[in-house]
Amino acid sequence: MKCGTFSLLAALFALAGCVAFTSPGPVPFGAPSAGAPLPGNPAVAAGTGAVALLAPLSGPNAERGQVLEHAAQLALAAPGSPALDVRDTGSTPAGAATAAQAALANGDVLILGPLTAGETQAVAGIAHGAGVPVLAFTNDPAAAQPGVWTLGITPGQQVRRLVGAVTAAGKGHFAAVLPPGPFGDALATALSQATSAAGLPAPDIRSGGDSDAAIQQALRDVSQYASRRGGIDAEIKKLREQHTAEARKQAAELGRSPIPPPPFDALLLGYTGEKLAWASSFLGYYDIDPPGVQVVGPALWASPAARGSAELNGAWFAAPDPAARTAFVADFQAKYGTPPPPLADFAYDAAAIARVLAQAGHGYTVEALTRPDGFAGVDGIFALAPDGTVRRGLAVFVIRHGHAEVREAAPTAFSAPGI
Repeated sequence: MKCGTFSLLAALFALAGCVAFTSPGPVPFGAPSAGAPLPGNPAVAAGTGAVALLAPLSGPNAERGQVLEHAAQLALAAPGSPALDVRDTGSTPAGAATAAQAALANGDVLILGPLTAGETQAVAGIAHGAGVPVLAFTNDPAAAQPGVWTLGITPGQQVRRLVGAVTAAGKGHFAAVLPPGPFGDALATALSQATSAAGLPAPDIRSGGDSDAAIQQALRDVSQYASRRGGIDAEIKKLREQHTAEARKQAAELGRSPIPPPPFDALLLGYTGEKLAWASSFLGYYDIDPPGVQVVGPALWASPAARGSAELNGAWFAAPDPAARTAFVADFQAKYGTPPPPLADFAYDAAAIARVLAQAGHGYTVEALTRPDGFAGVDGIFALAPDGTVRRGLAVFVIRHGHAEVREAAPTAFSAPGI
């Protein structure tokens, strides 16, 4: 698979980065705690009433809002689908809260959207009080809670899949060098949780900072290069101080001798672009390279631009397989005359859940939404968990000379490791 195949997928994660991990703003009074169950609602259980789409039809995200509306309409075009009640959020948390209140006043029994983490936080308490579930489009894990599911591709989903693949390959002692900020923090949390769940040693996680020097230092420190090389360097220095031909010969031979490997066999490297190119230029120098160490990274590496000029040969990342959305792309283009941007995937899947459950007469209860067999979505299988998190079946890709190839196909069952 050539890297050009990933243009849509790369856009998906670039967009996810700009709509997730945003400041959530004030949480409405009475918003549910992380452990609060969704209250019962007879209309929700019966599946009577319309389904609301909260989309930014005005404001800076208006163009994206139209994409969301089109995707939801396409998913609900089949007979037996519920009515769609489209509400404008105005691209703000306050507007999303007003839209949610209007949707509930209309008797809507399921909310699709909103788009951003801040809007989702503003809607959560309102929807929870009415016992109405929310299928939001953000990938910010902080927005997930009982009754509010985040459908965006999250760092946790990517890291769990990679930990499963690395473990299956016979490795499992992780380290990480990550950028500062919310994205790096999310990757760190995901790695700690995934390795703990898999029974692996606690990972050594370092922040590489924003500067080139800080990134290099983090790689040097996490690899324990100084202590691994220190004894050899000290012996070379002693030999050179003897100022003899034999000592110089021994020093040269010692300089070519191998040093012990780093104290891990898998490294999560969270950088992209020029910072990634800089970081990867030191991997071999500090012995962070195959076959001893498996380098893995975020799904943003699906974009050649995100990989910068780095070779990263043999590195892995987890992401949806773009081939899975081929049928959806064709249907969307036939209907609207243009291929769907990746954000449309989430709106289509959310609306498709509403259609499937309505046609089955199951209503929109937590039990129906969290069914163990999950759903077959545009980007592969996924399942909603009671705590608001989402499990996804992602493929694992390997980078070969600038191109990304499928190493492990996306799983088709939730029994596969790393989902």
